[in-house]
Amino acid sequence: QVQLVESGGGLVQAGGSLRLSCTASGRAFSPHAMAWFRQAPGKEREFVGTISWITGNTYYQDSVKGRFTISRDNAKNTLYLQMNTLKPEDTAVYYCAARDRPEAYDYWGQGTQVTVSS
Repeated sequence: QVQLVESGGGLVQAGGSLRLSCTASGRAFSPHAMAWFRQAPGKEREFVGTISWITGNTYYQDSVKGRFTISRDNAKNTLYLQMNTLKPEDTAVYYCAARDRPEAYDYWGQGTQVTVSS
């Protein structure tokens, strides 16, 4: 089945930038949408943003609007999260996800740690 492999996490100073990648492999990949979620220590997983695979339309959580950009390369089956002007509050494990139905995200990556120092 579909597998999602993430990369790009690491340490960065506040105000810096980082780009996360998530590549899908397995069966023919044609999701309705892909998304990024994150989970900070001691907190529940939260939605970051999503992108329509066909149209490229995006939607973001208010706290990251203007700073984060989601994009995708359909030919490479790859999802990206460009994170600019990072804040310590952005520190979390970031997960990519894909869905082939509107109800739920069926496929998840393993998560990649992003740590932003103050």
